[in-house]
Amino acid sequence: MSTDIINHIEFPVVDAERARRFYEAVLAPLGLMLVISIDAARAPHGGARHGFGKNGYPSLWVHQQIGAKLPIHLAFTADDRVTVDAFHAAALANGGTDNGAPGIRERYHENYYAAYVLDPDGNNIEAVCQRD
Repeated sequence: MSTDIINHIEFPVVDAERARRFYEAVLAPLGLMLVISIDAARAPHGGARHGFGKNGYPSLWVHQQIGAKLPIHLAFTADDRVTVDAFHAAALANGGTDNGAPGIRERYHENYYAAYVLDPDGNNIEAVCQRD
């Protein structure tokens, strides 16, 4: 029996290839990688799809979709603070925008170390380590 709360997450993006490049770079420090890509011709709604994850299972999906959308907030667990720093640096080097530099967020608790970036579509993406 799995103890995972979420099986997978999927959200729309304006440009699937731009999102793929961004997330490949940003998720690498967290140990996540591109697992599968489905081209637009084979995708259910006509937009390319990319799945990222660990151990060959895509837990995070992005798909290209035209039209209005609201940004999301997505937080990834990091094993340590160095990984949070690497996530932030990778995001900035690959088209992300700083939305909160790595650091302690005492408003949550004394060990909440996080960094926030906006991806190329304006989604607020976070990496967080909640260990001292």
